[in-house]
Amino acid sequence: MIDVLVVDDDFHVAEINAAYVARVPGFRVAARAHTAAQALAMLERTHIDLVLLDHYLPDETGVTLVRRMRQLGHFMDVIMVTAARDVATVQAAMRCGALQYLVKPFNFAGLQSKLERYAELRRTLEGVGGRGEAGQEQVDRIFSAFRTGPSHTELPKGHSAPTVDLIRRALGDAPHPLSAHEIAARTGISRSTAQRYLKYLEGEGRISLTLKYGDTGRPEHRYSWATAT
Repeated sequence: MIDVLVVDDDFHVAEINAAYVARVPGFRVAARAHTAAQALAMLERTHIDLVLLDHYLPDETGVTLVRRMRQLGHFMDVIMVTAARDVATVQAAMRCGALQYLVKPFNFAGLQSKLERYAELRRTLEGVGGRGEAGQEQVDRIFSAFRTGPSHTELPKGHSAPTVDLIRRALGDAPHPLSAHEIAARTGISRSTAQRYLKYLEGEGRISLTLKYGDTGRPEHRYSWATAT
């Protein structure tokens, strides 16, 4: 799971953003903060992968907070989520290391897109070997991952790349093929959702289906990941 810190001075907006995050498979809200000081305190005591950061905070701006985070050794990824539209702020956010910039107001789909692209970036980094050395082709893949994101045209409506990745991880980590029930239990998605994704992935040739026969005579469908991704 990707742990997210939601930072916004408006309590209501923070709750909305947190609810949006919770709806995206593979993400969870680890903490909320409403000031820069609270955000830094959360980073000190909570595991955070990604910060959704408002620019207009009561004690300092989001951009200056990112700079302070880096100075203090906090290198969590940052997506700016703010009403600040001026080019100077956008440029400053880029220069201090924000991965993306989402302008308020936005809907769930707007944030979902950013989060799914971020998840794709993490998968790309893992796919090229984590801390190992990378050739030019691999470097290009890393830098293009967040810009292009997952190709939504490759997924049918109602399917998301993070959920596919959850299933891939569950199958990849298992020592033996899993049933839809076991996959649902390991990923936290419903059994019906698991079955829907498994049907799609089997049709795409990305998973292998085997049948396990028991005493009832009706075989149990069991799945394993068929390709390295």
